[in-house]
Amino acid sequence: MVEFSPTNIPPVNEPRAPGMDHAHYAFRKLPDAPHFQWPNGARIALTVTLMVDHWEFAPPADAYPDPRIVSPLGKFHPDWLTWSQRLYGNRVGIFRILDVLDRFGVIPSVALGSAAAKMCPELVDELSRRNACFMAHGDFASRRITSKMTADEERAFIANARDAVAEATGEAPSGWCGQDFNESFDTPAHLIDAGFTYTTDWANDDRPYLLDGKLVALPPQPEWNDVEAMRLRGVRIPDWADNVAEAFAVLHDEGGGSFNLTLHPWFAGQPHRIRYVRDALSRILGKSGIWRTTTDALAQETRTQL
Repeated sequence: MVEFSPTNIPPVNEPRAPGMDHAHYAFRKLPDAPHFQWPNGARIALTVTLMVDHWEFAPPADAYPDPRIVSPLGKFHPDWLTWSQRLYGNRVGIFRILDVLDRFGVIPSVALGSAAAKMCPELVDELSRRNACFMAHGDFASRRITSKMTADEERAFIANARDAVAEATGEAPSGWCGQDFNESFDTPAHLIDAGFTYTTDWANDDRPYLLDGKLVALPPQPEWNDVEAMRLRGVRIPDWADNVAEAFAVLHDEGGGSFNLTLHPWFAGQPHRIRYVRDALSRILGKSGIWRTTTDALAQETRTQL
């Protein structure tokens, strides 16, 4: 195991701010949170993030996949089941989701893994045609950042992901969405050094804020992430759509915040689930005062008000 020395964690014998165990940002209560002023007087900002990645047949021994997502054949190689299910998303499922987004006039934000960027150029073109914004999303879906990496390994991992998206789309990404939202203690500093201006990895709020004083944190809100809710927690599909609509209603009523709906094409794009994606968005967008935007634009607007 590689030894690591987190730089943002104060020693246990030093005083800490209330509610905090690191120094990436100051503690903040909901009553003290900023009430953002969105364009055209909108009450809430809405983004939809599509996770576009690629699974490996046989991840190397030093890869760190999410241990919660394991196929029944995961211990065998090649793991055709997981590989083909993920590929289903990029071949089939994503087009069902895009049809729904087109119907509602929603431009997707795309977390694009470097492997998918290289292997699915036609899909990148299809998303670009819809004016999607692209975030870097690591490498393969079967590899994620971990504190077991050395600093040089993590910096290289981030740079390779950034450069692959830039090559595939013609523009360097300003946003980072980590694979499985995983980070080491020092990832925010590495992202800043690599030229990123925002990340969607931190799920501790419903309103954006600053990490390390420079990096905008856009909350990913995993409570209604499709895989997190339905696959990992076993939420029934109709209940998931209800949860999305009810959560949006509360945040819309509070005003001044943001709502991100994260969808995995291999999961939400299945025939028996797409109806509920359509239903959830229909109920959300039946309200007025919504700024339908992308993570790029949301981060830019947020920065002017923080």
